[in-house]
Formats: sequence, C-alpha cells, structure tokens
Amino acid sequence: MPDEVEDEVAEAVEEEAEANPVEALEARVADLEKKLQYSAAEMVNVRQRARRERSEGMRYGGMSMALRMLPLVDSLEKALESSNGDESDALREGVRLTLEGAKAALKAEGVTQIEVDSTFDPTNMEAIATVPAPEGCEPGSVIEVVEVGYMYHDRVLRAARVIVAEGE
Repeated sequence: MPDEVEDEVAEAVEEEAEANPVEALEARVADLEKKLQYSAAEMVNVRQRARRERSEGMRYGGMSMALRMLPLVDSLEKALESSNGDESDALREGVRLTLEGAKAALKAEGVTQIEVDSTFDPTNMEAIATVPAPEGCEPGSVIEVVEVGYMYHDRVLRAARVIVAEGE
C-alpha cells in the first residue's frame, strides 16, 4: 500500500512540475529536507541505542561467569554442611575459607543473595512445589527454601527455588 501512495505522489509531482517547475522544485527541496531531518534523528537514535547497549554490556558482561560460579558455591556449602566431626578441622576450615572467598568475589562483582521472607514473590522466586498450609501458616507463604537464589546487580541471576503453602 505505501508503494502505491508513493507512486501516486510521484505522478502528482510530475504533473505539477509540468505546470509550474519552480513550485515543483520547492516541494522537492522541502521533501528532501524532511528526509534529511528524519535521517539525522535516526542517526542520533542509533548512537544512543549503541551507547545504552555498550553500557549494559559492561554492566552485565560478567553475568555468564557469575552464573557458572553458583554451582561451585552450592557444592562448597553442601560440603561444609555435610562435614561433621569425621573430617579434620583443617580441611573443614579450608572449605569454609574457600567458600567465603568465592562469596566475597561474587559480591564484589555485584552478585547478592536473594533474601527470602515469608511471602512468595514470583519476580525472584520459583515455586517448585506446593504443600497444604500448616497450622498458623498463611497460604502463599514460603515453607522451605530448596535452592538459594541470587541477583546480579538488579537482575535475577538464579531464582530462589522454594516450597510454598497452598490455599485450601
């Protein structure tokens, strides 16, 4: 449809050019000036978009690496939890220090743990199961955190996986 309109405009311009060449040229100049303004505005928009994308790339560039580090942190936490008096205190202390170092490095890069309160928040939590609400527990409240979630700056890196109390 737009091509048909352009063809009609071109025909009208040709007819007008035959009738009054000066007005036709002025109309053509005005049309070209308008196209030039649109092109200049589009260039400004492209530059702003590129600047914004470059800024976001710098801010969120480490997101992939941080995501790959989370299983390591999970494993170190499980090793620390499962180690009872069987392992030597030195080994347990080494695992604890390694875990603290990994968490400190992630925090320095903008990774923070999602704080899970009693209410389910679908923006940063994933309900993996629902159970009947126990006595004194509101429907929609978090019963248990199965997997800790993390944020990378203001984005969810990994949603907290939780078990939620369901309504009656």
